[in-house]
Amino acid sequence: MIVILWYALVPITGGFVNRYKWKRFRNRFNFLRLSPLLDYSQYRKLDGEGGIFRFSGGIESITDGHTLWVKGGNLSIPVSIAKTKCFLLPIHDGEGFPEAPQEIRWNRVSTITEGAKVFIAGSIKTKDDRLSFVSTKELPLMVIFYDCPDAELTGAIIRAARTRNEYWNSITPVSIAIGALTLIYIAATYLGRPAFRLTVICALSAVFIPLLPLLPPGILFTSLYRRLSWDSRKLRADYDLAFFGIIPVPADKPVNSFVLRAYALELLAWVLMFTSVIVNIIFIFLFLYLFKVISF
Repeated sequence: MIVILWYALVPITGGFVNRYKWKRFRNRFNFLRLSPLLDYSQYRKLDGEGGIFRFSGGIESITDGHTLWVKGGNLSIPVSIAKTKCFLLPIHDGEGFPEAPQEIRWNRVSTITEGAKVFIAGSIKTKDDRLSFVSTKELPLMVIFYDCPDAELTGAIIRAARTRNEYWNSITPVSIAIGALTLIYIAATYLGRPAFRLTVICALSAVFIPLLPLLPPGILFTSLYRRLSWDSRKLRADYDLAFFGIIPVPADKPVNSFVLRAYALELLAWVLMFTSVIVNIIFIFLFLYLFKVISF
């Protein structure tokens, strides 16, 4: 039960939470990318009134610690980033699966070099007698720093927001550590009792279950799992792009076909992962039996 709880249920729950988080990110980005593009002529028409806009440009400077000045075309606009979640889109060379956008604290933005490109979307309101991008409770600003051609930005963000491994997240290492320490405690408790020798061996063996997929001969199935899992993520990303109307969809291939194939690949990938673990567990018990460490 300990193994199932800390090595499986908690990380998988964290994976679904992570998946939901990035789903909200993709939906919010898709909503904001369709907002009007702010340029100089549009800015002059505002005449003190706000609205929802998107804007891209390069960093000019940061003033008073939380106001980011961004220049795009012939327009410079202030962006109030205080307590705003900012993201850094990792550079992707086009091979493999892109890393997820990295969340950076707003007070660390000053470490980003001048001229770096940034995408801003959200509300424009009058602040300190000037129109600025500001976060509101209803619509937080979206601030994404990137280093790719502007024409590829939308696709790059959507693809990156389908993380390569949702189940390895901030919860996973903590959960594994708790599970391992609990198993070590159980083994230490029964170590001096010969009648519980098998319990001690099973507890100590279970500590290393997270490493089993990386050991031969099960690593073969793990390699297939990783391949199918990545293919599944790519299909999910293609589904997002097609669903948001970013890429065309052939008439003979409905949008849902992407996600259905992704589910099938993900299911097969997990079957291979569990097969990897089971194969290695059987291999370890056979090894212990042959050397008369345990008997059946």
